[in-house]
Amino acid sequence: MRALMSLAAMIIVAGIGYWIYISNLKASGTTGAPAQAISTVGVKSDLLSFAQAERVYQANHGSFASLDELYSSGALTVRKLGRARYTYSSNTSADGFTITARCQPQAAGAACPSFSIDQTLQVQQLP
Repeated sequence: MRALMSLAAMIIVAGIGYWIYISNLKASGTTGAPAQAISTVGVKSDLLSFAQAERVYQANHGSFASLDELYSSGALTVRKLGRARYTYSSNTSADGFTITARCQPQAAGAACPSFSIDQTLQVQQLP
């Protein structure tokens, strides 16, 4: 009898927790959050692969290169033009490089983060 009451109490607590979770999910309107998180992780991974390719290119050629030059030289083998609302661009100088992933929001007022990476291999979110 005691075990049955404990089981009933656990079911009630789990039901209340589920109700609170669903209420918060509906209130925050996070219908696209998981997809955005996956896209963000992919963009950061792309930026790291671009930065590694820049370092390899710089070691072999003594200078930094644009994304197109990285593809044509073979430092990057898979061409990544963008990913789910993100476009990539690069700026190079004699001292370093900056590769930027800019997000283009689909709806007015819907914000999504943009990122950049440089020769320090630190991905930073842009304002």
